[in-house]
Amino acid sequence: MALATIVVVGSANQDYIVRVEVPPGPGETVLGRSLLKQPGGKGANQAVAAARLRGNVSFVAAVGDDADGAFLLRELRSEGVDTTNVEIINRGRTGLALVSVYDSGENSITVIPGSNFALTRDRVERTVARLAQDYNLAVVVVQAELLTEIIEAAILSGEKAGARSILNLAPYQPIRNEILALCDPLVVNETEASALVGWQVRDAPSAARAAEQLRGVVRSVVITIGAEGAYWQDAESSGHVSAPTVYEVVDTTGAGDAFVGALASFLARGESLGRAVEVGVLAGSFAVTSPGAQSSYPTLVDLQLDTLPLTN
Repeated sequence: MALATIVVVGSANQDYIVRVEVPPGPGETVLGRSLLKQPGGKGANQAVAAARLRGNVSFVAAVGDDADGAFLLRELRSEGVDTTNVEIINRGRTGLALVSVYDSGENSITVIPGSNFALTRDRVERTVARLAQDYNLAVVVVQAELLTEIIEAAILSGEKAGARSILNLAPYQPIRNEILALCDPLVVNETEASALVGWQVRDAPSAARAAEQLRGVVRSVVITIGAEGAYWQDAESSGHVSAPTVYEVVDTTGAGDAFVGALASFLARGESLGRAVEVGVLAGSFAVTSPGAQSSYPTLVDLQLDTLPLTN
């Protein structure tokens, strides 16, 4: 059987990661301990996370014709991600993210989209259609660091191609119910889930209630709840997957992307949503134990899943 293909439509950013003790207050200056440059962007992160778990990944994105763009492409290729469909924008500025990581392991992030916003609806539609014709297209993944019209184009193109569409609505932005109805699953954290349902989601019981409400709109839903793991629900069943104990949280940057990439990889294998969420929780928990985003993502060996076959 041909290896199922995962198409990730998303952002690619150069991350500038500053480690500081605590976040500065209004008008306050704090001294940083270090500055680290690493490849990032939610789309690129999820593509790498899926590829690390032997996913067959094609990335659809846009970068600038600058040093950051060239660096991001080299890193993606080194991870086995197909970058044939990444457009290089003439005189464009590659997206970047300013990441502050605190001693608690938590972070705050400011994203400057740059060339990410140069991706067009027409390009996404044509690329997904062509990939569906050429490969066994199983899953289309998209996140919300893109323009709304691009998110919609990715999901509608995935639906037309007969693929499963995963929307990671992060950061939150309003999306039409007609588009949400095609998500299988919609993946959100507590903050994003709260914005969708109109009340606060903070733990596993409230995530279960929110998932029930959201299932009235989407085909399936996954709500990640930090150290409590994740809650999922589809048309047949639902469940809560607890996270393993993490004795030292080093950096939570990109942990949600590790989850989504792992989820996509295992759904592309034909695994159930519940099983894919289990692996996603393991991947996200592994990622917080070392600094950075892509550099912290696990392989199947790291998750003790290396006996799995390459195909579904």
